Amino acid sequence: MSERIGQLFVESDGGRDRLEYTEYGSGDEWVVLLHGLLMPRRMQQPLARAMAARGLHVVTLDLLGHGRSDQPADPLVYSMTAFGEQVVALLDHLGAEQAVIGGSSLGANVALEVAVIAPERVRGLVIEMPVLDNALVAGILAFVPIMLTARYLPFTANALQRAARSVPRGLVPFWAGVALDTVDHRAETTAAMLHGVIFGRVAPSTRQRRGIQAPTLVVGHPVDPIHPFVDADMLAAELPHVRMERASSILEWRFRPERLTAAATDFALDCWAPAREPRAARRRKR
Repeated sequence: MSERIGQLFVESDGGRDRLEYTEYGSGDEWVVLLHGLLMPRRMQQPLARAMAARGLHVVTLDLLGHGRSDQPADPLVYSMTAFGEQVVALLDHLGAEQAVIGGSSLGANVALEVAVIAPERVRGLVIEMPVLDNALVAGILAFVPIMLTARYLPFTANALQRAARSVPRGLVPFWAGVALDTVDHRAETTAAMLHGVIFGRVAPSTRQRRGIQAPTLVVGHPVDPIHPFVDADMLAAELPHVRMERASSILEWRFRPERLTAAATDFALDCWAPAREPRAARRRKR
């Protein structure tokens, strides 16, 4: 199974920005996996490798401001719609007509955004921890203090970044490395990104979500105020073609991933099964 790092450039009102991604595997059965807020694409590496091992062509993307992609300090370049457009630009860059789009938290909301702005490009959706109506207050309470600290006490975020960069990632466990990458942002980038996300449209409207026709796997967590299970349950009730998985906690997919990884991989393969059968029939005719 091959792993390849690539890059693409996207245009915005702020200029031309570079995005970085990793490809796992090969073939025409595409899956794009998206990370959580402030987190790097590396958080999806275990799932990407498991999916690629079963024949899927998986791409993990650092959205603008995250990971190894460019990190501009302009809040106007950060929005759910802009993130969704970046995913569509990735598909164009890869030459992928369609993909199963999956994501966690921020990535889940971006996946929903892609399904609204470019439904013809979405083969299916894997939505973990969506942030919808019932999460907004907890999300504001959690992230507004971080935004204000980064804006008005920038030395704190910059000192944290320097400390994180001093730790070799090969010396720490995988999720500790992901946590270090999560705080590896300049203060001005953190403040700009959170400003753009918090004060913009957090998710497609209920009317727009009900119009999503792509088959969807929704994964919800109990006892998680920023990603309350009621939001996942509400989304599942809104969508016409949905499967629901209830995680035991937010930690299950991180530290005991076998069940949910199998469910997500089986779902993605099922999304591509109708395309696989005509190809097999054509090969038999030849």
